[in-house]
Amino acid sequence: MTSTPAPSWFDTSGWDPRTVVSGGSRLIPVETASGTFRVWTKRVGTNPDLKVLLLHGGPGATDELYESFDVWFPGAGIEFYYYDQLGSFRSDQPDDDSLWTLERFVDEVEQVRLALGLDSSNFVLLGQSWGGILAMEYAVHHQEALKGLVISNMMSSARQYNDYAEDVLMPAMDSGVLAEIKRYEAEGRTDDPRYESLLMEHHYVLHVCRLPQDEWPDPVVRSLAHINPKIYVPMQGPSELGLSGTLEDWDRSADLAGIDVPALVIGATHDTMDPAHMRWMSEQLPQGRYLHCPNGSHLSQFDDPEHYFPGLLDFLRSL
Repeated sequence: MTSTPAPSWFDTSGWDPRTVVSGGSRLIPVETASGTFRVWTKRVGTNPDLKVLLLHGGPGATDELYESFDVWFPGAGIEFYYYDQLGSFRSDQPDDDSLWTLERFVDEVEQVRLALGLDSSNFVLLGQSWGGILAMEYAVHHQEALKGLVISNMMSSARQYNDYAEDVLMPAMDSGVLAEIKRYEAEGRTDDPRYESLLMEHHYVLHVCRLPQDEWPDPVVRSLAHINPKIYVPMQGPSELGLSGTLEDWDRSADLAGIDVPALVIGATHDTMDPAHMRWMSEQLPQGRYLHCPNGSHLSQFDDPEHYFPGLLDFLRSL
């Protein structure tokens, strides 16, 4: 999703969140070809046998989209880690386009894992949306480090995601509205307030978070305000109705069968992603399970928590 202005009550002027290292938070150095930068993490809870690292969406969004986990995970005795990827809100934000590649992000996750002391005896990787792409890519290259894998609200093929948008989501929209949205995108005017307004009314509240706009949870509003377009636009693309950036040709469908760790795929009825495809993904994974959120959309952790969290906790306990 594109950036929206921060609400007036959320004033971050004069405050640099990256300087705060307390209460379980930690800045981890990450080495890249362009130098060493810092990424922000925060541990919640203690469990030597079950540690969940959360990969947020975007690319370039923030860990704030996982704040709903605070309601469910601590009481279940799960240790989990908030984490802003490089370029995101609480982490360093270098102005270097060469850093925004899938391969480099995978290497970053591996460096974070090692710094946190996570291994196959305890390490569960959970990625939602773009974080799901990153989680799948990490599992392809480093599954020996995993105890479990959770892919939330993300398909294994960018092309099939785009097909779903073209064949299912777009035809369901008002044709005049869709034409206007596409015109804004073709003209490169995706920062126009009218474009945002059309998407909110005809897409976001139906397929991203199925709550009235004025009732969107505070963490969702803040994360949208903090998204980094310098990462999001090149990788995701300017359109909100599919992938058109550097991730456009990404596909790991044929590699799912080689990811032989306990895995949970989470889909939702009203998601921007095809729930039938996500169920299929779970069947390709040798130790895969599928969790369906019948009332949920792309952010099912917020609009269908009654199904999302009990199913997720059941999977984590099974490990």
